[in-house]
Amino acid sequence: MELVTPEIGLVFWTTISFLILFFLLARYAWKPIMGAIGEREKSIEDALLKAEAAKEEMTRLTGENEALLKQARAERDLILKEAKQVKDQIIGEAKAAAQTEGNKIIEKAKVEINNQKAIALADVKNQIATLSIDIAEKILRRQFEDQQKQDELVTDLLKEVKLS
Repeated sequence: MELVTPEIGLVFWTTISFLILFFLLARYAWKPIMGAIGEREKSIEDALLKAEAAKEEMTRLTGENEALLKQARAERDLILKEAKQVKDQIIGEAKAAAQTEGNKIIEKAKVEINNQKAIALADVKNQIATLSIDIAEKILRRQFEDQQKQDELVTDLLKEVKLS
């Protein structure tokens, strides 16, 4: 029963041993242990602050990325719109140039046709004149073969000249 009811000497030496151990721990071990705990708390707190700062930075970067994406989309839309306008302008200019060139070719063709027509008409007139002269020459030769017919023709012509 000595353990359940300790004697005074045991309590005294146990208390002295405890106080010496407490003094040694307080003097040599307590400060390093508390310093290590404090450093650990500080490093955890710093890590939490850094994590929070990183989270805020990520939020800010995400917002900036979204703004940049919106700006890039707007610029892309603007570039596409300008490209469409340039394309339409080039097509319009090409159509106008083609229309002008086509009109010039048509006018040239009309002038050429009129020139060819005039040349053909002049050629036909020349041929008709040549044929008429040939026919008239043949008719006159036949009529002038006979002297009496020649005299009658001259008389008729003189009558027409006097009347005119």
